Amino acid sequence: MTVRILTTGGTIASLPDPESGAKRPAVSGNELVAGVPGLDHVSDVEVEELVSLSSWNLAPSDMLAVARRAGEALAEPGIDGVVVTHGTDTMEETAFLTDVTLRSDGPVAFVGAMRSPDEVSADGPRNLLNAVRLAAAPEARGVGAVVVMNDEIHAARWVRKLDSALVSAFRSPRRAAIGRVTPDSLTLPWLPPRGFTIDPPERLSHDVALVAAYPGLGEAVVEALLDATGAAGLVVEGTGSGNVPGSAVGGILFAIERGLPVVVATRVPGGSTRGGGYGTPGGGAQLRELGAVGAGPLSAGKARLLLMVLLAHGLSGEAAAREVEAAVATLG
Repeated sequence: MTVRILTTGGTIASLPDPESGAKRPAVSGNELVAGVPGLDHVSDVEVEELVSLSSWNLAPSDMLAVARRAGEALAEPGIDGVVVTHGTDTMEETAFLTDVTLRSDGPVAFVGAMRSPDEVSADGPRNLLNAVRLAAAPEARGVGAVVVMNDEIHAARWVRKLDSALVSAFRSPRRAAIGRVTPDSLTLPWLPPRGFTIDPPERLSHDVALVAAYPGLGEAVVEALLDATGAAGLVVEGTGSGNVPGSAVGGILFAIERGLPVVVATRVPGGSTRGGGYGTPGGGAQLRELGAVGAGPLSAGKARLLLMVLLAHGLSGEAAAREVEAAVATLG
């Protein structure tokens, strides 16, 4: 078994700056692998450094490059699985983009750390060892992209980072971990159906604006955002089951009348926009009547990337919105 490790930076590869003490990516891919005892007993590994960045600085184009490279690596003879080392802030987004654009049965395990290598009880080495074990396992074929953290395996479509410090930061609020993995064992009792997938585009050619609803959000804010960005689509992170203040509805209508697809997500980690039946101003039912579609259980960030992929494939307006709706139905 051979696993390709793609490195992108993040806490797992960060150390304090000697002068300022602030942490920044500083550990090379080969150094990262060399710091994991017993890795050579799990699988043969090959290391490929893609970038070395804190994950909040990864643009959608960088995320697409990771997704494309993971798929390309799995198409190479002799590569059984891929591991991507990644910062935890945006790991769930890159993992999701990889999952929906992955056409291979080979697994892609995303892994990071909540504690940098210089800290007591650094979790990076164990997490990386576990991720390689998962990526090399024959029973993991068909799992798609997953996040491997804290001895748990989470499906990319469901996983969320729910804490900024705990090693148990990653959870799948509406579901649960799909398996467990330790340096000595792997338990993967079921593989969730892959659901919607699509070929990775050459590039993400259209921007999508994202606005978070807050009490009193006005339509002028939404309109100004669309004018400033020239976005080809809009994602709104609503409250509850996908509701926004009535004062913002004019901005959503402004987007729809421009011919832009509008997707409404929820800020509730364990929530979904399905079943949102409120017809009062800004309620989910009213937004659907206007032409917006729900993101289901997808976070606003994941819904934005899904819409960007569809726009890159030539869909637009209502067609893109309906395709999001159809895709979401297979991912929940």
